[in-house]
Amino acid sequence: MAPLTHIPLPVLPIPPSWYPGHMMKFTRMLPSLLTRTDVVIEIRDSRLPLTSINKTLEGALRKWRLERGWDANDPTRRVINAGPCERLVVLNKRDLVPEWGMEPFRLAMAKKCPDQQVIFASWHRPRDIRDLNKTLVDIARRYLYTPELNVLVIGMPNVGKSTLLNALRSMGIKGKTPKAFKTSAQPGLTQAISTRLKLSIDPLVYAFDTPGVMLPFLGQGDIGAERGVKLALIAGIKEGMYDMDTLASYLLYRLNVLNPVSPAYLALLPEGTQPIIDLEEFLTKIAQRMGMIKRGAELDLSRAAAYFVRWWRDEGGLLAASSTLRTLSQPVFPPNMEVPNPATHGWGFDFEWQISPNDPTCTAYKEGESDATVVQLKMEECIERYLVQSEREDRDETNISATQRKKQLTLEEKARRRAKYAKMNR
Repeated sequence: MAPLTHIPLPVLPIPPSWYPGHMMKFTRMLPSLLTRTDVVIEIRDSRLPLTSINKTLEGALRKWRLERGWDANDPTRRVINAGPCERLVVLNKRDLVPEWGMEPFRLAMAKKCPDQQVIFASWHRPRDIRDLNKTLVDIARRYLYTPELNVLVIGMPNVGKSTLLNALRSMGIKGKTPKAFKTSAQPGLTQAISTRLKLSIDPLVYAFDTPGVMLPFLGQGDIGAERGVKLALIAGIKEGMYDMDTLASYLLYRLNVLNPVSPAYLALLPEGTQPIIDLEEFLTKIAQRMGMIKRGAELDLSRAAAYFVRWWRDEGGLLAASSTLRTLSQPVFPPNMEVPNPATHGWGFDFEWQISPNDPTCTAYKEGESDATVVQLKMEECIERYLVQSEREDRDETNISATQRKKQLTLEEKARRRAKYAKMNR
């Protein structure tokens, strides 16, 4: 089967704004909540380990660590160690990303973000839940004079916070335990901070579930557009804010990037079908295969798009995650052979890189590095680009939505009127 050599990014719409009042309320409450918190567990989606970072909460978490004695210049060093203060990053739904990228990602994050301890987990895997429970218990036992350990769980909508906490409770409390939190495939079910949930009896460990908090503004241009579609694909944005054709278009593109030779969606099509770039051609084949016909004997492409997206959210994601790492070395670039186009590689939906014969990373491989080392180096480059882009967006005063800008102008106008009124009444 011939690999795809050119995979164009589809045109994506301007991202919508979805930031309900309960999200804003929690963001304002977070600093005071952290004064009573010993461990923060930030849950992200393994498929979007960078996009599902909650930048809205980063400032409060940074201040919390500094107030608890962590060194501002060396995030791995603690100057004052008077009590527990740990930040764990749990990449949930690990069964939906290929295993070969997990260790390289952990090492790349340790290098680029040393203040974050990364743990991959899935509530389907008892061993993962047991290991996470042990991590919390070990932290509690390191501080013998702390009567109880309070854990705050935060993250984007629909990354699995409530589900993971239910699994931790079942693992940590012996005997039959009721399901503590309601869960849903739709984002936004949890809208208030939960009551304390006991995760362990000896030592005492309690946890709070919190509402998922979306970014107030997803960003401008192609970067913001792609960020919004990614979050919608994992159902992190309220259903209906994107049409299924848009999601199917981006999903087709991303699955082609992840495996240009044998993308996961081929399981939906007749045997022998070649990889497809054109969305209409792809949806036509699905509609024909599934017998999706609407009135007038026309193929129902909209229904095919919805089917494709929902298939990926269920068994399709598992199928895509079962792929193996295509070798990065001589089999891709045989000795003394010129390759006109670089080879595209990817992991999850946030990592995409190119390997070419003149690439320094490929040169490093030829000098004896392993595939995993090459993947780690490429991931470090991706993480660095993300960090630079995030800093640029934070500095850019215009990087806000039209609604936020309107509110900002209204507040500025009110401030000018108050100042003018005060001056007149002196």
